[in-house]
Amino acid sequence: MDDEKIIDLFFERSEQAITEISKKYGGVFMNVAMNVLGNRSDADECLNDAYLGLWNAIPPARPDPLLAFACRIVRNKSLDRYRSKGFRSERTGCEECIDELENYLSSGESIENEIGEKRLSECINSFLDLRNEVDRMIFVRRFFYMDTCRDIAKASGLSSGAVRTRLSRIKADLKSYLDEKGIEI
Repeated sequence: MDDEKIIDLFFERSEQAITEISKKYGGVFMNVAMNVLGNRSDADECLNDAYLGLWNAIPPARPDPLLAFACRIVRNKSLDRYRSKGFRSERTGCEECIDELENYLSSGESIENEIGEKRLSECINSFLDLRNEVDRMIFVRRFFYMDTCRDIAKASGLSSGAVRTRLSRIKADLKSYLDEKGIEI
């Protein structure tokens, strides 16, 4: 079923919407939750919370694209669960990913305190529009889906070292880009 029909089901308040989005994107959602939580039962609970979040968000939202909108909800629910359950002692790939970007971009305070989240999001999207397709895929998979460098390497056909090198360059370029936009890091 295409995304527009799934969204229409949400607007009709049909429970079939949850079934259809789960059929189409459930594997992606589980991958995002597992990348953050590393535990199947926690990831399952998180997905249930995310489906409820989607149910409450659509309507009034009519997301385009649906996958990105839904993955953001799944990721945020996963991060909330991660923080609330004290997973920090287990040191998952999620913590490394968050540390990697925030420590690189932030100067001790959270990025959200330094500038508006919306402005930062717009700047990052503009920055990614200027990158080639492979760099965009690497950045999004690492910092949105929280994939490991090894997983990104498998998906891209690059070596893990090449992925790490590209990530380093992308982060340096992003820092320069944000500096040019007047966002002090």
